[in-house]
Amino acid sequence: MKAWRFYGFDDMRLEEVPVPRCKPGHVLAQILCVQPSVTEVQLARGIRTLAYDHIKKRLETEAPVQLFGHEFCARIVEIGDDVSRFRPGDRVAARAKLPCGTCALCLSERSHLCRQGPIIGFQLPGCFAEFALLPEIALVKVDEHISDNEAACLQSLSDSVAAVETAAIQMGDSVAIFGQGCMGLECLQIARTSGAGKLITVDVREEACRISRELGADHSINATESDPVAAIRDLTEGNGVDVVFECAGGSPKQGLSGNKSLMQAVGAVRSGGKIIGVSWFGQPLEVDVDLLREQSLRYLFPDISTLAHLEHTVRLVASGRVRLKPVITHILRGIESVQEAFEITGNKARHKAINPAQVVL
Repeated sequence: MKAWRFYGFDDMRLEEVPVPRCKPGHVLAQILCVQPSVTEVQLARGIRTLAYDHIKKRLETEAPVQLFGHEFCARIVEIGDDVSRFRPGDRVAARAKLPCGTCALCLSERSHLCRQGPIIGFQLPGCFAEFALLPEIALVKVDEHISDNEAACLQSLSDSVAAVETAAIQMGDSVAIFGQGCMGLECLQIARTSGAGKLITVDVREEACRISRELGADHSINATESDPVAAIRDLTEGNGVDVVFECAGGSPKQGLSGNKSLMQAVGAVRSGGKIIGVSWFGQPLEVDVDLLREQSLRYLFPDISTLAHLEHTVRLVASGRVRLKPVITHILRGIESVQEAFEITGNKARHKAINPAQVVL
């Protein structure tokens, strides 16, 4: 089969490799659609972010290595012994992070909280390949009302579900979301279904603001045209919003805001409000803790997304409560297009992309 393998940062090559052999507790699946996450694009380029040290070590000691590709839709072609929930022909998506099975959490039936296990595409081979060997415990069945393209977004959507759950939104809470990329737009829609009141979004791209309004934002602020903190204060009678989701921070090399949007989030939330930190920054930040303390702010981080979260995303998309099609702006054909998908995803503003570019195999 054909698969993309990495020889180093900025060095990915399409090569012939053996088709994985099915084994107990696993399925062999044909990849139908796959997309690179923004984090994967940064890591492929050697930009410091989540798991940078781990990927660097693997490239130095194991290259060539099959990396990345945890956001996908696949069709099962073979099941291993002990697989009971799936049959050949089923379409599946996956939770990327797996329990280790041996830690205290796993042994006490709290494996959904385990952070010691492998991650598809990081420790385990990912899905920038024609076929993949996937653990049954990571998979959910894709509803027939969900397209292959939408299914490739479900893993990201499950992280957004976890973020909104962490916010514990109360009925009618005002919400602001900084960043209207795929996760910002997902948080917008999930917050709406979770009882949020006034929904305000912020981005620096007019096309993202337009889609945001289409998907339910009451107000969408273009931060290149007005001060988002002042605008949010004006829209909330000077108080600020109850909850802010910060989805825009990260490396400016990737078109992200650095820590600017985090500082704006602090200015836009009411006294005693909550900031949900969705972004990965890739390096330490200076934070004025006294300011957070003085305003009784809660700076929270999303819980780990679980298989239950992923199963919920299937219901959200199949029922139409969350719409993914409007954010899927770039669809490429053929496994040879994976490198182009990385380039588009790494330069969304230049290509006017919202969701990562997808590759249909």
